[in-house]
Amino acid sequence: MKNAVVLLSGGLDSATVLAMAKSQGFICYALSVDYGQRHHSELAAAKLVAQTLGAREHRVVNIDLTGFGGSALTDSSIAVPEAESTGIPLTYVPARNTIMLSLALAWAEVLHAQDIFIGVNAVDYSGYPDCRPAYIEAYQRMANLATQAAVEGAPLTIHAPLLHLSKAEIIQQGTRLGVDYATTVSCYQANQLGEACGLCDSCRLRRAGFEAARVIDPTRYSH
Repeated sequence: MKNAVVLLSGGLDSATVLAMAKSQGFICYALSVDYGQRHHSELAAAKLVAQTLGAREHRVVNIDLTGFGGSALTDSSIAVPEAESTGIPLTYVPARNTIMLSLALAWAEVLHAQDIFIGVNAVDYSGYPDCRPAYIEAYQRMANLATQAAVEGAPLTIHAPLLHLSKAEIIQQGTRLGVDYATTVSCYQANQLGEACGLCDSCRLRRAGFEAARVIDPTRYSH
């Protein structure tokens, strides 16, 4: 069995990825990041998901991106969009996936892990540039240039198993693997109880995914 670091936000996608990594026989070390996002409900969900899916360890790293802002998720003066829009949305957090993957990379080296899992998706997604296949490929190349482990013959693999799946396919796979989606929080502006707004882009994608998968949506909505 090999160690793997799994980035775990507490949302639907990352919970599915953790279950997939476990099913492949990896010893999973779950990593969440408190980057100053609008709510901490997803971090509470991540803790519960890590416990229920049997992660060996779950850590939360704090890094405050509110000092830069530039996103509806890190700047309270920018409202979370509730209407569909074109282009890269205001909920895009500059460099977020690069920062998170770098933290995962650092822990992976300490754990002698050659595998990192991330739940990015380029099908049913909000259009974030750091969720594209070319980005994942480029980051893996960089990581294998920048780490002692890779230079000494232990190259790293970035796994993005949801990259080309629809939200419905993700839900179907997770359901087969026993993911309890009632424990996950995907909403950009969930309340302290973890209840979803039902209006933001993430809520729309999640709800449509359950409908297309023909799986009962266990999401708790605030209204």
